[in-house]
Amino acid sequence: MATVYNISIDQGSDFITTLQLNDENGNDRDITGFTVRGQLRRSFFSTSNVQFTTGIPSPSTGEITFSLSNAKTANLKYGRYVYDIEMVSNTGNVERVLEGMVTVYPEVTK
Repeated sequence: MATVYNISIDQGSDFITTLQLNDENGNDRDITGFTVRGQLRRSFFSTSNVQFTTGIPSPSTGEITFSLSNAKTANLKYGRYVYDIEMVSNTGNVERVLEGMVTVYPEVTK
């Protein structure tokens, strides 16, 4: 089951989060051979989405990142969104590792 983590994003600002994945014993999880993907949407039923830029800077320690550029966050309307982050194994198995609500706060300076 995915960890629920709600995040805040300032409209027009760069956003990046680093996440450390652990196994059931609390040890670093080796995610060598996995890829990561993620989206945010206005609701679970929205057909349009914004893709996070994702990465795995340290596969052997289970470190993943996901981010949005300031250009992408500037185009988000302020309000609430939903998101999730998934890992895909080299055999195609998908595991949701993070999910939650996103609150986008409006930008004043443009």
